[in-house]
Amino acid sequence: MTQFLSLLINGLSLGAIYALIALGFAVIFKSSEVVSFMHGSLLLFGAFTIARLNASMSFWLAALLGITATAVLGLLVERVLINRLRGAQVISLAILTIGVDILLVTELTRRIGSDIPNIKHPWAGNVVRLGEVGITANRLIAIGVAAVLIAIFFAVFKFSDWGVAMRAAAEDGETAALMGIRLGRVSALAWLVAGGLAAVAGLFLVGSPTPGVSPGVQGVALRAFPAAILGGLDSTGGALVGGLVIGLAESFAAGYQNQLLFLGRGFGDVVPYVVMILVLLVRPSGLFGTKELTRV
Repeated sequence: MTQFLSLLINGLSLGAIYALIALGFAVIFKSSEVVSFMHGSLLLFGAFTIARLNASMSFWLAALLGITATAVLGLLVERVLINRLRGAQVISLAILTIGVDILLVTELTRRIGSDIPNIKHPWAGNVVRLGEVGITANRLIAIGVAAVLIAIFFAVFKFSDWGVAMRAAAEDGETAALMGIRLGRVSALAWLVAGGLAAVAGLFLVGSPTPGVSPGVQGVALRAFPAAILGGLDSTGGALVGGLVIGLAESFAAGYQNQLLFLGRGFGDVVPYVVMILVLLVRPSGLFGTKELTRV
């Protein structure tokens, strides 16, 4: 029972981080219909920037500046590249984001080199005991921060002009534009938000129990992508559910790997994609995605 509770709590903490990343995927797709594959580089850029700044200033200031810089990077990519190609085929825009991701990851990997920069989290590697179950303070705080940020996002998404505009753009972009909604502004703010969320996820991802910032951090976005697909790529609520499902599935698969040896070693590394495929076989649009009807 103790092992189960430990895996449950760790799965929820990992799922909270995945949810932040998946929410970025969903926000971008909902606002501009672009499947962004550069989230891995945004994640790595955010973590690396915070680590470098933290070497010469306080953690809180470094975190604030690093998150802001990553959000601005997302905005620049949208303004300089995506906005100029508005109306291009979806596959072309997706390939463009892959190219940007490769360029950024290559440069960041060169700058990191053989070192593993660390972020000096105030809570360090402290462990919090919940009865007989232990969880690192970093992951526990990640759950709380993710919950607050997601709650704020949904409040803004539901009640603000930007949220209304995004929902209108997702429903029918052409009609929304004719009604006076500036699709470019909606898309720009979406990329800004997605960049900031990626940096926050990176901030907690490289904390305890992870040793520090390494190029492999960007691969986490690839495991969060199934969370966005599973929930429905155009569903912000689905991103939250998908992140938690994938986080729990990965945690339990890794924790009970001895009992799952018949599936092969390292099954926990591929379980996000297995869960995604199983869900898509039943619901091709994801758990909460919008079903498209085609008249023939």
